Amino acid sequence: MELLLIQKKKMELLGWWLMLVGTLRLASVWFGFFDIWALRLAVFSQTTMSEVHGRTFGVWTLLTCTLCFLCALNLENKPLYLATFLSFIYALGHFLTEYLIYHTMTIGNLATVGFFAGTSIVWMLLQWNSHQPIKSKNA
Repeated sequence: MELLLIQKKKMELLGWWLMLVGTLRLASVWFGFFDIWALRLAVFSQTTMSEVHGRTFGVWTLLTCTLCFLCALNLENKPLYLATFLSFIYALGHFLTEYLIYHTMTIGNLATVGFFAGTSIVWMLLQWNSHQPIKSKNA
């Protein structure tokens, strides 16, 4: 029990990474709601965007921020971990199709998104199940 409390108090490095990613995503939320021009420039520079598109992107990104923050604080929660992991898969898939099929992004914008999503996917895969409480043989 004491070991579990010590592990819970100490935030894992992956948790700090997810907090960073969630915080950086908040900038996209702001752009989506209040500065559509910056969102066009930073993400979808090869297409036009309406205010509705920006707000939709903002809400979607806010949801992914929430997942990052909740997962960072609850790495042992398997369903939450899976949902956060899948959010990175979906985001990367979305941006890959925007670049490869619809041509709405530049390679530079895709590289930025790909760095954060790709790093998160690989890291979360490498740490899969490593945040579960250790069960003692006496229990």
